[in-house]
Amino acid sequence: MTPGSPADRPSRVNGAALRRTGLLVAGAAFVLWAVASLTFFAIRLIPGDPAQAILGGPGSQASQEALDQVRRDYGLDQPLLVQYLAMLGRLVTGDLGTSYALKLPVADLLGAQLGGTLLLATLALALAWLLALGLAIWSTGRGRVASALGEGIEITSAALPHFWLAAVLIAVFSTGLGWLPPVATGTPSGLVLPVVTLAVPLAGFLAQVMRESLLDTMQQPFVVSARARGESALGVRLRHTIRHAALPAISLSGWALGWLLSGAVVVETIFAMPGLGRTLLQAVTLRDIPVVTGVVLLVALVYVLMTVLTDVVSRIADPRLRQEGAR
Repeated sequence: MTPGSPADRPSRVNGAALRRTGLLVAGAAFVLWAVASLTFFAIRLIPGDPAQAILGGPGSQASQEALDQVRRDYGLDQPLLVQYLAMLGRLVTGDLGTSYALKLPVADLLGAQLGGTLLLATLALALAWLLALGLAIWSTGRGRVASALGEGIEITSAALPHFWLAAVLIAVFSTGLGWLPPVATGTPSGLVLPVVTLAVPLAGFLAQVMRESLLDTMQQPFVVSARARGESALGVRLRHTIRHAALPAISLSGWALGWLLSGAVVVETIFAMPGLGRTLLQAVTLRDIPVVTGVVLLVALVYVLMTVLTDVVSRIADPRLRQEGAR
């Protein structure tokens, strides 16, 4: 069997897949370590004593003896490097610690809040994709006016701050029209405004990427051939160009989900929604270090997994990427 023969191709593909898997695992481990390290040192720059946070905050009027005992129990009397290494050791074993404020295991606390935030982010990502795809298809191939109008909508949407958009939506659809509740109610109607608040700015950004990719794809030879065979402009978009034009946006979906999770801090606070965003904000305020570390690590893990998933989807949608990975 000569090198490069068809019989040797499966081994080369398997070797490339193993190398890529190894790189992904190593990259994920590095990202989680970096996030944990940055969070550990950043949270300690916040003014205040973690021992007081454990005992109920500055208003608890804890005695010096109680503070010293808490520092010994939680290892806060140790040098910072020792505390850092101890934290890494616990994380390696899957132990996220216990919340200072709530006295509950961090893993249980995050598990109870994760579902709501993931639902909010997933719905917002799906809506953003639909809005972006619709706007990109509508604004391309319809002349300069439609292109300029679409570009203006994209730029404006991408620049909207979450807190401002949330305030406008509440004023219009809750206070003014009375169609939707101003806060989360645990019902589908209570999710509408938070989902729209998260989705619209992201849709503006994704639409810019999709429109540019769609314009480039429409100049490709296979599109010209399809038009020469008599297919309509809409048919060419639906059958041929959308899949190729969506590839850059698919690649950005991992980043988009991470961006949505960070935006959930603002949205969940404004709409009084239970979730990781509000939990993180409260933990930072209370200097609840284990909860802050746990939330940030969980968001980073979701981001890494979503990035891997988008990579797989991109390779399925674009055979050229699979061929490059097999070399």
